This record gives sequence, structure tokens and C-alpha cells, in this order.
Amino acid sequence: MTDPIDPASDGARMSFDGQMSYADYLHLDAILTAQHPLSDAHDEMLFIVQHQTSELWMRLAIHELTTARRLLEERRLRPAFKHLSRIARIFEQLNNAWDVLRTMTPSDYTAFRPALGQSSGFQSWQYRLIEFITGNRNPAMIRPHEHLPDIAARLERELSRPSLYDVALRALDAAGIALPPEVFSRDLSRPHKPDARIEAAWSTVYRDPQAYWELYELAEKLVDFEDYFRRWRFNHVTTVERIIGLKRGTGGTSGAAYLRRILAVEIFPELWRLRTGL
Repeated sequence: MTDPIDPASDGARMSFDGQMSYADYLHLDAILTAQHPLSDAHDEMLFIVQHQTSELWMRLAIHELTTARRLLEERRLRPAFKHLSRIARIFEQLNNAWDVLRTMTPSDYTAFRPALGQSSGFQSWQYRLIEFITGNRNPAMIRPHEHLPDIAARLERELSRPSLYDVALRALDAAGIALPPEVFSRDLSRPHKPDARIEAAWSTVYRDPQAYWELYELAEKLVDFEDYFRRWRFNHVTTVERIIGLKRGTGGTSGAAYLRRILAVEIFPELWRLRTGL
């Protein structure tokens, strides 16, 4: 057996009195003391950590989406691609997290479910903000956050801004593939509705990708993100069904039935539909 390695001999700092340490920089005291189970059930800790880490990943997704949209507004498509790629990878991580939660059985969950009260992932304002930024907009979804005026105001402000998809359509129009003026004069607070003229414009890009390479890459980055986003929703449904079956959700929704309905929502509909006609 070899002698233990002393990291100090390799130059590692071993004393941090008055110095910035790893725990200091990451504020680990705040993060690691934020788990407060309300029952004695073992799996409540898993449930809390799963949702807290998901919110941290969504925090990063919002950070990246905000930058990607700004870069597209500035017609800096290539720098935006890096952020769009990162967002897809973030949702890959969020998808993988469901595998951990699915180790919890119905018996495990029912042991602490009453402690949740009316709290539900349905009330995640960060999830709602991601939907609003990307283009799936419904003003009614602000109501669950009215008890948090700052959050409600942030969501309201988002509804007054062009979505990520709106900005992508403006980039398409600016590149010479003209879109009808009404595409850009619609009520921004409402969800984007599929439009055959927009589908035709994107089809022009896909029929000649060499001539429109940046737009072609932009379209595929958006599809890549929505692909992972759809998987995240699907994994949510199957996890809920596996753990609670068809019970109503703690937040009052119909649970898995509600989640199945939102699987049909398309964020960038024309980018999916054009594939049939190519």
C-alpha cells in the first residue's frame, strides 16, 4: 500500500481562513440547508432534491434563452447557436432526472404526499417563463402566481415581448424570405398559431439549405430544443402515471390526464409540419 498523497505537496491550498473557498463561492450553506422534509418518509428528500435541482437547471435555461433571443434580435445568429445548443443539453439533463425520481414507488410517495398540501410543479413560475419566452403563451397561466406580485409582473412583462420564435421569424424575414406583415402585428400575449405561409417560408430554407445555411441551422437548433422539451413533458406524464396513476394532482389538475393534453402543444409548429411536404 502506498502512502497517502498530501495535496499540499502538489501545491494545493489547504487553509482558507479569510479566503474564498469552494463552499463560499457556491453558497453551499444556503443550498444544502434548503431541504426541509415535512414528514418522516425517507423518499421525501428525493422528491425535494429532484424538484430543487430541476428549478436550478430551469434557472440556467432562462439565462441561456434570454441571451439567445437577444442575439437573434441583433441578427447575430451564429453566437446564438451556442446558447440554443446548451438549452437542449439542459433539457437532456432534466430528462435524465426523471429516471432517478422513477425509483420511487407509489407506496413511497403516498407516505408523504399529504405533507405537500396544494403545492405542485404546475405552480413552477420558471417553467411558465420558459414557455412564455419560447412562444407557448397563455395569460391565464399567470393567475397561479398572483400571490407573488413580482413574479406575476415578470410574467406579464414577458407577454409583451416577442418570443424566441417571433424573433426567429423576424430573422427569416430580414434574410429576404418575406413573411406577411400580420405575422409581426399579432397580439404577442397569445400563443403563435400555425400558418401555412410561415411553413412555406421555412420550406424554402429546407429545400436549399446551402443558400440559407444560417437559417437552416437556426431552424434545426429550435427543433432540437423542442425535441428535448417534448421528451421532458412525456417523461413527466409517464412518471406521474407510474407513481400516482390517474389520481388528481396536488395542485388540483386532473394529473396525468392534464399532462397528456399538453403533450399535443407545438411551440414551433411550422418547423415540424414542413417535413411532410419536403
